[in-house]
Amino acid sequence: MSTTVIKTDDIPESYLEVNPHNLYLYCKSYAAGLRANTAHTKTRSDVRGGGKKPWAQKGGGRARAGSVRSPIFVGGGVAFGPKNNKNYNQKVNKKQKKLALNFALAELAAEEKIFVMDSIVIESGKTKDAQSFVNELGQRDVLVVKELIDDKTFLAFRNLKNAYLIEANELNAYLAAAYHSVVIEKAVWDKLIEER
Repeated sequence: MSTTVIKTDDIPESYLEVNPHNLYLYCKSYAAGLRANTAHTKTRSDVRGGGKKPWAQKGGGRARAGSVRSPIFVGGGVAFGPKNNKNYNQKVNKKQKKLALNFALAELAAEEKIFVMDSIVIESGKTKDAQSFVNELGQRDVLVVKELIDDKTFLAFRNLKNAYLIEANELNAYLAAAYHSVVIEKAVWDKLIEER
């Protein structure tokens, strides 16, 4: 398989003029979308029980109390705790998404970390073959972008810690920025450059 290393001269000039803030906004939005948003506490109105006034308003020498489900009691509600109805989504425009990916690719190209191949196929479906494919590149970790993932190649890359296989439509700025280098099929790269 012939491999072409993409340099700054090989990408459109517009990629080099993108403001890095676009990548920051996209990564922030992407990470916010990954949040589980499951932390949830009950307030005094949500906790079961506490309908009866625990002791008389006056004469006991203690502070007045109306419910044992108040936040000051054990078993009571939580004051100012997290709620799972919070929306963490952050909107990023389509144009910003494109600009973010352009900047991420320009950064990789400047470091000569984009490798274009005619096709990426591990016909044996064996992990050791995929590992040797990654080792030949001599990179710390690799994002592998195929036009369409076939079953054998998927099986080969599935258990690798230092490689992540995706289809062309899954490529985004966050993944491009997260990996040390990108290996991409020529058809996908050509289409990527034409679209921008």
